[in-house]
Amino acid sequence: MEHWDTDGSKSFCSNGSRAALAIHGTPLGPHVDVISSGEDIRLQRDGEAVGIRMPEGSGFGLRPVPLPTALPAGFGWIGNPQLVLRVPSVAAVDLAVFAPPLRHHAALDGGTNVNVVEVLAPGEARIRSWERGVEGETLCCGTGSAVAAAWLASTEGVSSWRLHTAGGDVVKVEVTMDADGAWRNLWLSGPVRRLGVVHPDPSLF
Repeated sequence: MEHWDTDGSKSFCSNGSRAALAIHGTPLGPHVDVISSGEDIRLQRDGEAVGIRMPEGSGFGLRPVPLPTALPAGFGWIGNPQLVLRVPSVAAVDLAVFAPPLRHHAALDGGTNVNVVEVLAPGEARIRSWERGVEGETLCCGTGSAVAAAWLASTEGVSSWRLHTAGGDVVKVEVTMDADGAWRNLWLSGPVRRLGVVHPDPSLF
């Protein structure tokens, strides 16, 4: 499976992987292993949702934050780069002003996705995400949610999180964190809904 962003670049997309297999109708029970934009993942049904086990192993996990920030922050690689910042209120952040300088920061070769999180209670938070390639806020960034939950697990000591996304859906993330910032069994699960049908022009093929 391959994913292209709206700017024509390719990168791993967890929600794209979940949606593509769910809509395509490929059997998902008990699970299916996929190489998605070069990353090894596992997909499985979770009731009405589709769950994804994120890439893990060498190179994946939390890393030192590569740029200065006045806010508590985490940074991780999950097949794409994710910067996570904890804020008092995600609704109060003007993301269109706040995120682009971080997304294009000189310390990050190729830039990064930018996520802001607001912890509501142990294991529960709100999240908003600004995605590179899209160059705007999206309703839910799966990889951003996963890294945000992994960082919160490492800082809050809670391994299971419910994240309220900008689109109104709740995604569930469970993870086992190692002391060095690597993760194991990083699972994200959320709803997949068919929004419509498109018929690409034959010339595209």
